Amino acid sequence: QVQLVESGGGKVQPGESLTLSCVASVSSFSRYAMSWHRQGPGKERELVATISADGSTNYADSVKGRFTISRDNAKLTVYLQMNSLKPEDTAVYYCNADRPPYFSGSFRYRAVNYWGQGTQVTVSS
Repeated sequence: QVQLVESGGGKVQPGESLTLSCVASVSSFSRYAMSWHRQGPGKERELVATISADGSTNYADSVKGRFTISRDNAKLTVYLQMNSLKPEDTAVYYCNADRPPYFSGSFRYRAVNYWGQGTQVTVSS
């Protein structure tokens, strides 16, 4: 049973920091592109940051310069360091794991995509 378990959410004041973690119980974790998404009150889910299997990163314009995504393949974990938090960052943050299809010998592994259950981040004074 594949699980993505997020942690690290909470309530902070504007300008403070939080670090989210997502542990993925998957095999071949290093093959996965990992990402963080969020859904604020009354809003659609949006992409926050991605880190590819080779470590390249991308960010939504709204978080560039404030958030940093990283991964530790040995710990099967992806992180989201969030600095200078703003009230508009308030949302449920979700972890996503995406693996393209690949061959190992003659066996083809299908593409898979998994979501975590989310962790609440509230930024308020």
